[in-house]
Amino acid sequence: MAHAILNFPRGFMWGTTTASHQVEGSNINNNWYAWEKSGHIIHRQSCGMACDWWGGRWREDFDRAVETGQNAHRLSVEWSRIQPDPNRWDEDSLDYYRQMVRGLLERGITPMITLHHFSEPLWVSEMGGWQNNEIVEWFTVYVRKVVEALHEYVSWWVTINEPNVFTVLAFLTGDFPPGKKSLSAVYKVISNMISGHADAYELIHRIQPKAKVGLAHHFRGFEAASKYSLGDRLAANNISQFFNNLLPNTLATGKLRFLGIRKSFHTAKGTQDFFGLNYLRVNENFFEVF
Repeated sequence: MAHAILNFPRGFMWGTTTASHQVEGSNINNNWYAWEKSGHIIHRQSCGMACDWWGGRWREDFDRAVETGQNAHRLSVEWSRIQPDPNRWDEDSLDYYRQMVRGLLERGITPMITLHHFSEPLWVSEMGGWQNNEIVEWFTVYVRKVVEALHEYVSWWVTINEPNVFTVLAFLTGDFPPGKKSLSAVYKVISNMISGHADAYELIHRIQPKAKVGLAHHFRGFEAASKYSLGDRLAANNISQFFNNLLPNTLATGKLRFLGIRKSFHTAKGTQDFFGLNYLRVNENFFEVF
């Protein structure tokens, strides 16, 4: 049997991704903690200590990353730790994130930071979250604080992780907090996330002109239940256009098209230095709502 060693091209970054609520543990001031405590998770389970990164075990996982040949890692910062209240910043939490990204660099791993990975402070959720137009300003203020604190160590930024997944599951199927099922809410949330991304992109480049900024977009394939049915083919195409293409097209053209609605987002046009593509298997009932 033939054997071969395959190598990545020079400069290729290969690594893993984590989300703050999934790995840090003891996040008790965000929307997902409240969602868990409200009994929305099977067997009333909660994230609890998770992987205990906030207790220091990130060091072990970063060491494992080195052992497996990784040279990049995308981690998210937890908005609720950094800004626990509207008028209060937690400098100790920011310093802890500095330790983490320095820990990556010391191990030869390039850090990439995600600024919103599904979770947000309770005070944001209580004030309407992404349905409230004011969140664009709240998010931008938070982004400024994080980037000013970490730009010495980080030059790769993801503004929002999978805004399409977040919008569909939180505001259409009701599976994510706040558990809504409203097409009007979907439109408002998508609009605010596009504006939030665009403002964050411009702000990051003012602070760090050579930064690389984008968002992470989830893509999945759709096929007609019956290839012989025109209705099925049209349904699959329409769902794909909405879920897969709406956001990338808006960021490319500055024009949003949503169920007959047309809206211009001039500041969003061209606000991607890279295209983050997440492609993974999901539950077959993920789009049962359609």
